[in-house]
Amino acid sequence: MEVTILMPCLNEVETLETCIRKANTWMERSGVAGEVLVADNGSTDGSREIALRCGARVEPIATRGYGAALAGGILAAKGRFVIMGDADDSYDFSNLDPFLAALRGGADLVMGNRFAGGIESGAMPKLHYYLGNPVLTAIGRLLFKSPCRDFHCGLRGFRRASVLTLDLRTTGMEFASEMVVKATLAKQRIIEVPTTLKKDGRTRPPHLRSWRDGWRHLRFLLMYSPRWLFALPGVLLLSLGTLLMVWLAPKARVVGGISFDIHTMLAASACMILGFQAVVFAFLTKVFAISEGLLPEDPQLQRAFRYITLETGLLAGIGMLFFGLGCCAAALLQWQEAGFSHLEPTKTMRLFIPGVTATVLGAQAILASFYLSILGLRRKG
Repeated sequence: MEVTILMPCLNEVETLETCIRKANTWMERSGVAGEVLVADNGSTDGSREIALRCGARVEPIATRGYGAALAGGILAAKGRFVIMGDADDSYDFSNLDPFLAALRGGADLVMGNRFAGGIESGAMPKLHYYLGNPVLTAIGRLLFKSPCRDFHCGLRGFRRASVLTLDLRTTGMEFASEMVVKATLAKQRIIEVPTTLKKDGRTRPPHLRSWRDGWRHLRFLLMYSPRWLFALPGVLLLSLGTLLMVWLAPKARVVGGISFDIHTMLAASACMILGFQAVVFAFLTKVFAISEGLLPEDPQLQRAFRYITLETGLLAGIGMLFFGLGCCAAALLQWQEAGFSHLEPTKTMRLFIPGVTATVLGAQAILASFYLSILGLRRKG
């Protein structure tokens, strides 16, 4: 069997028959050996009976969710290629030739592009057309260098074997993003073809919830990119805090009539600590995601770990710890010289703030080194 046309279904009694009929007509006209598979996610309106009557195969999926229905359908599919699309009659199942041609040509994932093929008036909410899809697609292209220009088109085709290697795990609407992101990271061959979108044929509201599901897509994109979520903001904060700390360590500064003193140093300390934590989180997240199979191996990270070892981390942490304690000790001596009485804050805090900052960073570096080593052992096992 060459093609499985997969339709996730939850109470689609109004449109399911039309979709199945169009898919069957296309296969007959094109001479394609295939099947229509309905991944039923708990319909109670007679959708299952309609699917069986129309000659489709029905696979009951107990776990609720768009992603769960598709994942179960992919596992149950018999075709070498799978073309998936919503069963609401918004996508044209009677014209799947571009998808099949691209798959036969060697593509692993073929994405429909509704903006290139045409969107019927009223078929896509303005919020999705002008904000949701463009913004999420732009973020996906920026974070992952994905070639897709319509990240969330529901009509797409793929090699079943290729998608199974991606180990897709999400159960909700973010399943669509996960497929594109993981295929991109795995360097699979991704092709876009124009497709159309028309108003769906249902009278009930869609299952999609714009803000909730949009946030789930955005959250997924950020979580799968530790570099943008943690590393880059962390490096920015750490660099800014360090520059301010070094600049203010000798004395107060005045720029354009504005005085910068120990209060700015305290803010710089906060930037350094938060920035360092964010960078550490980037490493921890990346190593954990790779060890769990959520992200592919990263050659750059492997090269970095030739130098970032438990021993180098401990040495760096101990060095910062001793530097910080030394600064604190110097501030304590100043207090002792003053007979443990009142001190001039602008003088002692210039030692004490860097000392406390370095002590905290040193302790964090030591703890993070041990934790990274634990994750690394788990990953090797």
